[in-house]
Formats: sequence, C-alpha cells, structure tokens
Amino acid sequence: MAGIPLYFVDLQDDLDDFGFEDYGPDCDSMRITAFLDIPGQDNLAPLARLEKYAFSDNIFNRQIIARGLLDVFRDFSHNEEDYLTVMAIVVRLSEDTEPTVRTELMEQLPPIAIFLQGSRPNFPTAFSEYLMPIVVRYLTDPNNQVRKASQESLLILLEQGLIAQNDIEDKVCPILLDLSAPDSDDEYKMEAVNIICKMASMVNRSTVERLLLPRFCELCGDGKLFQVRKVCAANFGDICNAVGQDATEKNLIPKFFELCSDSVWGMRKACAECFMAVSYTISPEVRRSKLSPLFISLISDPCRWVRQAAFQSLGPFISTFANPSSAGLYIREDGTLSIRPSSPCLMGNNAHNRLSSSEDPVENKSESLAEELSASCLPCSENFHSDAQESSSVHVSSGVDQTRLTQSDNIGPCVTYNIKECQVNNCQGINSRIHAAEDVFNTFLYWRRPLPDISQDLELLQYKTEMHEENCSVSEALCNNCVASSEIKKVLQSLQEHMDDPDVQAQVQVLSAALRAAHLDSVSDYEIKQNEEINGNHQEDASSLDPDPSTMHESTSSSLPSQCEEINPSSLTIIKNMDTEEQHNGANKTSETEENDLHLEEDKSKLQDIIPQPLLDQYLSMTDPARAQTVDTEIAKHCAYSLPGVALTLGRQNWHCLKDTYETLASDVQWKVRRTLAFSIHELAVILGDQLTAADLVPIFNGFLKDLDEVRIGVLKHLYDFLKLLHTDKRREYLYQLQEFVVTDNSRNWRFRYELAEQLILILELYNPHDVYDYLRHIALTLCSDKVSEVRWISFKLVVAILQKFYANKASSLGLNFINELIMRFRHCSKWVGRQAFAFICQAVVEEECMPVDHFVEHLLPSLLSLASDPVPNVRVLLAKALRQTLLEKAYFRSVGNPHLEAVEETVLVLQADRDQDVSFFATIKPKYNNIHITSLVKQN
Repeated sequence: MAGIPLYFVDLQDDLDDFGFEDYGPDCDSMRITAFLDIPGQDNLAPLARLEKYAFSDNIFNRQIIARGLLDVFRDFSHNEEDYLTVMAIVVRLSEDTEPTVRTELMEQLPPIAIFLQGSRPNFPTAFSEYLMPIVVRYLTDPNNQVRKASQESLLILLEQGLIAQNDIEDKVCPILLDLSAPDSDDEYKMEAVNIICKMASMVNRSTVERLLLPRFCELCGDGKLFQVRKVCAANFGDICNAVGQDATEKNLIPKFFELCSDSVWGMRKACAECFMAVSYTISPEVRRSKLSPLFISLISDPCRWVRQAAFQSLGPFISTFANPSSAGLYIREDGTLSIRPSSPCLMGNNAHNRLSSSEDPVENKSESLAEELSASCLPCSENFHSDAQESSSVHVSSGVDQTRLTQSDNIGPCVTYNIKECQVNNCQGINSRIHAAEDVFNTFLYWRRPLPDISQDLELLQYKTEMHEENCSVSEALCNNCVASSEIKKVLQSLQEHMDDPDVQAQVQVLSAALRAAHLDSVSDYEIKQNEEINGNHQEDASSLDPDPSTMHESTSSSLPSQCEEINPSSLTIIKNMDTEEQHNGANKTSETEENDLHLEEDKSKLQDIIPQPLLDQYLSMTDPARAQTVDTEIAKHCAYSLPGVALTLGRQNWHCLKDTYETLASDVQWKVRRTLAFSIHELAVILGDQLTAADLVPIFNGFLKDLDEVRIGVLKHLYDFLKLLHTDKRREYLYQLQEFVVTDNSRNWRFRYELAEQLILILELYNPHDVYDYLRHIALTLCSDKVSEVRWISFKLVVAILQKFYANKASSLGLNFINELIMRFRHCSKWVGRQAFAFICQAVVEEECMPVDHFVEHLLPSLLSLASDPVPNVRVLLAKALRQTLLEKAYFRSVGNPHLEAVEETVLVLQADRDQDVSFFATIKPKYNNIHITSLVKQN
C-alpha cells in the first residue's frame, strides 16, 4: 500500500478509465480493486472481471490486481468456491512474464498468508498447495528483484511460523541446497548462503543439524568465492546458537579456526566481530583452551582493521567467562543488575566455619602460622617427607574450592608442613613469590588438562630447615641457599615443555624471580656475616687503642699483651674505607631487591584465575596511548564501554586488576571516554559493593560532578542509583553539591535541568525531612522558576513530592513553612505563570493526597479560590480544571454538610459565567469527558 503513489503519479489517466477519479495518495482507505465493484461495467460478475484484468494485455492492470490481492481475498474468502477460484487466478498470475507483476505478487503473499491463517480453517493445506510453490519457484527467478522479494517473503513466513515443518524440509531446504552447491551460479550461491544463515534461527535444531549444517561447513571452506566465506564468518555466531554446544564444538569450531586464519583480512575481521556469540555457545573448557589463544592471534593480527575489531570484541569476549554464582550478582528481567541473595546452605557453611575457628583459637593460630610457612620454608633436610609423616602436622588450604583441590591433590594448595622443624625467619624474600607460583598452578590445573606430575619436584621446594646454632658457619648458609636455587631450577626445567601456554609462561616468570631472589639472599647473607666479622675485629682493634682503661672490656684487657704494639694509622683508614664500600654495596643490593619485589608485587596484583591472563593483559593495554596510534583512536572508549562487564566477570575480589585502568580512563583527555564511564558508574558500584565504592569510585564520581555537561549528564541520569548505594554519612556529603547541577555550561540545555528534577523526586527518599528542607527545597523552587515550561511542570511535581515527604514523616511544621513559602512565591507572584503554577500545585496536592485534607482546606484552599478574580484567563482556566476535575471528585468535598463545599461551588458558578469561553467551558464540562484533554491543554497554557 505504501508504494501506490509511485505508480499513480504518472498513470492518473489510466485510473480514470477504471473509475479511480477520486483516488489519490491521500485516499488510503479506498480499496485498490474498487473498480471490480462498479456495476454495469462490461456486464461481468466481479470474479469474471477480476480474471479479465488479471490477464489483461495492459501491464498496469495486472499490477493493480497483484497489488490488491489481499482485498480480493477478504471479499471472496467466505465462499469456498470463490476462494478456490481466486487461488487459481493467483497461481496463473504468478506465471506472468512481467517481472514487476511477479514482484508485486510476491510482496503480497505474507499479508495474504497471515489473513488466511486467521480466517480459513484449511489454511495449512491451501497454503502448501497453492502459495508455497510460488515462493520456492521465485527463489530461482531470473530477475534479481523478484528473487529479493521472494527471499524477504520466505523469511517473513518462517518468522511468523506459517510454513509447515514438512514444507521446510521437503521444499525449502532442497532448493537452498541446490542453489548453494559447489557448481551453482555464484550469485545464486551468495543469496542461498544468506538465506541459510538467516533462517537457521527460525527452524528447529534438528532440521538445521541434519540438512543445513553440513552445507554450511562446506561453504566455510569455499575456495572459489571469498564473499561466501565472509557471509559464513559474519553469521557464524547465529549458526552456533542454532545448533547448540555439541554440534558447535564438533563441527563448527574447526571451521572457525580456518576462517580466523584466512588469507583475506575481511574474513578474520568478521570472525573477530562475532567472537562473543561463538564463545557464548561453547563450554568453559573449550572457551579457555581453544578460543582464548585464537583470540590472542587476532589481536596481534598484522592487519589494523582486524586488530581494531578484535579489541572492540575483547571486552564482550571476556564477559563470556562470567560465572553468576561466583560473582554474586544477577540481571533482573528489567535489565538492571542486582545482588543475588546468599544461599542458606552457603551461609550455614560459612557460619559453621566461623564458629569452628572461634571455638578453637589454638588450631586457628597454628593454621595462620602454617599459611605463613607455606611459601617460605625452602631450606629443609633431605628426609623431609618421612619426617613430616611421623611428626605432628597441619593441613593448609589456600581457600580454593573443592573442585580444584580434587584435581590437584598432591600440589599447590594442600601441603603438609612440619611446624616443629621449620624456621620462620628463613628465606622471607621468597615468601610471596612461591605463594604466587602456587596460585598459578591452581589456576592452570583448574582450567586445563593436568600437566605431567611434578609433585616430587614441588616436595623438594618445601623442605624443612633445621635450627641453626649461633655459631653456624657461613659455608652452611650458602650451601642451603644453593640447594634452594638448584631445586627451583629443576622445576623450571620441567616446565620448559609447556612454554607455549600463557599460564605456564607466567609461572616461569614468577619462579625465575624467586630464583634471582634466592641468589640475592645468599649473597646478602654472606656479605652480612663478613661485615660482622670485620666489624668485630675492628671493634677489638679500636678497643685496644682506647687510652681510657674504663672503656676496655675485661676479657679484652686480660687477653692483651703487657707490651702494646704500635698500630699503623694507615691500617685503620683501610678498614674504614672497606666498611664504607661494603655498606654502599649492601645498600645497592637492598635497593635492587626492593625494586624487584615491587615489580613482582605489581605483576602479582594483576593475576587472577577467572579469565586467561593474556586476555586481561591485552584488555589492560587498551589504555596505552600507543594503541590509539596503531589500532584505533577510540580504543579507550571501547575499553570504558566494556569495563563493567569485565568487572562483573572478574568479581569484586579481583577489582585490583582493573583499578588502575579505571582511574586512567577516568582521567582520559577525551570527554567521550569519561562520559562512557559516567553512564555506567552506578552499575560498577553495584558490582564492587559499598566498601570498594567508597574507596575507589567516590573520588572519580566527585570528579565527574565537576566535568563537562556531556559527562555530568551520565552521572545525573543515574544519580539516585549511585547515591542509594552509599552509606548515610557519605550520602549526606552530596547534599550541598546537588545544587551545582542547576548551573550548566549552556543555559539552553534545559533537558539537563529536567533530568535533575526527575532525579530529585527519587532522591527524596534517601534523606530525612530536615535535609530536604535545608538543601533540596531551594533547588526545587529554583527549578520552578525556570525559563522552559517543561522544566517548570516537572518541578511542580517535585514540590508536591517534597510536601508528601514532610507529611509522611510527620514533619508537619516543615510542611507548613513550605506551604507559606509557596503561597508567597507563587500565589502572590507578579507574573501570571507563577499564579498558574500555584493552581497546578494545589491540584496535584489533592490528586496525590500528600497532606491531610484539613490542612489543605485551612492553608491552601482560600488562596486557591482567590484566583477566580485573576485578570489572566489562563490562570482561571487552570483553576476551573482544579476545582471541577479534582476537588469536586473527592469524597470529602462531595459530603453533605461540608462547610467548604459551598465556597467551592460558588467559585465554580462564577467561573461558569466567566466572559472567557475556555474558562466557562472547563468549569462546566464533566470530568470524565475532559480527562482526555488535561495534559495537552495544560502544557499549551
């Protein structure tokens, strides 16, 4: 119907010949085939006339019939014989030689099928017999426009569920398989691939797997046309979703690998764009072990466009690793993020654990001691394993869940230590490093197939140390440290076979750092003991030169010879210089060690076990300025857009991995990046919880409040959602800052103030009545005087909400003060707009019932009725609406004997006799009739 005027512009003369003199583009209600009803024309019955024009030599006649087939079916579908006659005409018309006629016919088939489905009981049979063959035949029509119309109609019919299952398998799928065959025409093959990809989600899974999936896999490797492979790559995620996890992992993932390594960069780019959809379908194991390395290869692709698409999909891909049970959050039906309530079973277990730990403080103390020893007691004797079994021991758990523990029974988190024979003060520099290595092992074993058993090597890392006597020689300490270094080297050698895995690379880095630290500790211990010996000798020499006998130690003086030898002063200088140099070297060694420890701590802060570490590293690198030059100038914006999803995936326990990145994005020079963060900061606050929000998000939130309006609007739109997550004392700090939203960079930006008023209506519940009166009342009154009427009208609702807040919390004194201020500010306003606003506020107060009726009639009603003598008709119009539509509809004012009813009725009578027609009209009509016009007329006034 929408295309009728295109034909009628140049063919109006033809329409006149068929009785269309009054038909034109503005006459939409007229039937296209109305000429069939003209009596006396050709002395033919309507069906005969229909057949005559359907097969006329005039192309335009046939077009009109094809375009009006829906009206024809509406007229003749009630009679079975006429219905079959029309069907036969449609079939003959589908064989028309003119492409435009066939196109018009095909465009009408979906609405005809929808109509017949609801009006004909035998629709499935008739549709399959008459109309479905037309749709299938037109898929191979030589005219491109006809084929396009047929493809669109087929997808509409499939989407509406109008095609029977047997027709899909026996008629639609075979023709698509023929068109997509290797020897088929290239143009037909491209169109068939598009239909297969789009219809996969509209038919049942078994049909797709049996009939369409094998052909799709063949087309993914089509070597003749790269366009075919590109269509397959672009729709790969939809196909994966249609066939499910098993078929995806078995048949589609190998093809996806081939497409991701295709020589044409457009294929790889399409794969990067649909990566999240593919990842969503498969299992977590395949996602981590196969797709993650594949995605890393796309991020490092030599083509910039592929890298750009990969980085844009990085955040969504990371979000597919999310585990709702571990995150403690869920998405409600309305799309908002909420905190999942704790499971009673889990709460019981946690309470039991806390209770048992409090009841047994000695065991708890032993466990804490064992945790400290779990990564530091490297120097132990060779017979550690046998001694540990014989002596009392403690079972140490690092808090990993039971599933991961069962996969790594002999390594990592479950180790037995002999507390009696371990010495805490040994190898403290290696403590955090080995613990980090254990974490890497846990992550690796949880997500991947187990590596060769290296438990024996790890046992060597956790050997005991014997109690050293005070006269322990330097050579024994050096020997122990050398043993520790050699055992770490053995572990590193066992991991060399798996260096291709990113997690193993991270583990090797940690162990290498531990090896360097062990070496530094051994050198440091040796130098410290040498310094002690030299300093001891130096003190003995110095004491022998002291002329004061009282400063001499008795043992030293007794051992001195009776005749003192003369000491060369140059020897003292040499010893002093030696001490200074050794102290300087020791300080250098210490600073290098501290620097290495700092780097190790920074690297460790980025480690987590939720997603593959290389993916997180690439995501964190999106804030690197070099990425903007080599990948995409808006890469930081994409990073900011997906950050809440990444944070939800990692959970609040891994927020430290994203904290620096978030702060970098919050201070980005591009306001679009900061704006993106501002719009999502309330969702991030839900993810992080109140403590992390107060520590890390509140400072950034405060910065956004002072930013550009384009950034501030993101904070303002969800101001209530953010403030309600803060503690009461922290929330009160923003009371004074709220008035800063009234001032904008551009005064014409009235929507900013409108949004502020809407948010304040919600924010009222977060503060007590006194805070509302002291701070929010001034903002509401300021917005009520805004230059833009939309802002004023929403502000009047804010005023009513404030009154309701006062009386709901039994702060009637504040409410009375506010009412007096409203009367002075609006009722006695010199501008008619203010007096009109007062009438609207009174009407809203009565509608919302936000205050007791006796308070209303005492404090507001007299001022409201006095507006009947206002010189401006617009004020009296709104007064008439308030009285007639609201007050007189309340039971209080309709009750007999009400002392205020007489005053209201007298005012209404005065308004009915008003000289202004609008005033008298609204004061006279019944409320039910006038409710339709309330909103529009109020805003016009």
